Amino acid sequence: MAERTMTMTAPEDTTVESTRNTAGTAGVDRAAVLGLRRSPAQDLAEEMLRGSGEQVRLREIPFLTQVALRATPGSVGALDDALGVDLPTRVGEVSGAGDGGDLAVVWLSPDEFLAVGPDEADTGISSEAYAGGLADALGSDPGQVVDVSANRTTLELSGPRARSVLEKSCELDLHPRVFPVGTAVATLLGSTGVILWRTAEDTWRVMPRASFATHVVRWLLDGMREYV
Repeated sequence: MAERTMTMTAPEDTTVESTRNTAGTAGVDRAAVLGLRRSPAQDLAEEMLRGSGEQVRLREIPFLTQVALRATPGSVGALDDALGVDLPTRVGEVSGAGDGGDLAVVWLSPDEFLAVGPDEADTGISSEAYAGGLADALGSDPGQVVDVSANRTTLELSGPRARSVLEKSCELDLHPRVFPVGTAVATLLGSTGVILWRTAEDTWRVMPRASFATHVVRWLLDGMREYV
């Protein structure tokens, strides 16, 4: 297969200017609209800052582009090419870097995946336009592409004690031998469903549904208290 870049790019013939009117009204400045957004945990930013310290820190990474994919790995080469990475094929696998500049694809089930990319305010590519380009790549092949960027928010828990905090309420074995960097799974944090993704040795992404963001933030802050 030819070498492919992992950087999130606009679908063919889609320009930055053309994404400004996806709000549905001609003449609407997309940048101005984006400036009015409020993230699910925005009102808790100061609380997260006060509850963080050298041993463990919590913050929100808001407005990441998220696209739900249904497809069979290896069956849709055009979709892999549009993503810039092959779909992951096993539990816990993440394709792509997902390091803040590139797209990453998280395995959720044998034919279900979550593509995660940067905020459209940084890329100039609306999540709707990006999902539309992936849907075009899927074409008539069996599967589905849905923009779910508003469905979840992303919390980042980092520091030497981050794993200890998670182990208080997650039943998975989070030791690096079992859960190495670059692993992501859908699991429970307490009684709340999240995607848990280890992005660095002491850095984890916790991705709850937007409606559970406040609960998960305060749950983590409570677990962090003894280390701050």
